[in-house]
Amino acid sequence: VQLQASGGGLVQTGGFMSLSCTASGRADSHYAMGWCRQAPGKGREFVAAVSWSGDTIKYPAFVKGRFTISRDNAKNTVNLQMFSLEPEDTAVYYCAVVLLPEGVSDNPRNYDYWGQGTLVTVSS
Repeated sequence: VQLQASGGGLVQTGGFMSLSCTASGRADSHYAMGWCRQAPGKGREFVAAVSWSGDTIKYPAFVKGRFTISRDNAKNTVNLQMFSLEPEDTAVYYCAVVLLPEGVSDNPRNYDYWGQGTLVTVSS
């Protein structure tokens, strides 16, 4: 599976940003998709995930309702809308895939494929 992320850039504190990721390859596979992030000097951190059916969605506590993940299987895309951004949200954001339809995971180690990452910078 190849993953191409788009979006990202510079936004002010309290602002909004939308990320998108398109998957290609393995058209016959159904898989969960998610986003993780990595801030400078820190490890990779789970941000959001959604199952193939869309029935299962998971967020970590720090999201606090500010982020929304969605997917469009017809377009093989997963989107992440981020509201009320804070400087602590500054990181490289990666989309990723778990090769299981309901494989929603909050552990980055469980993801099978990764996109190239897109930088989100939140200025204070």
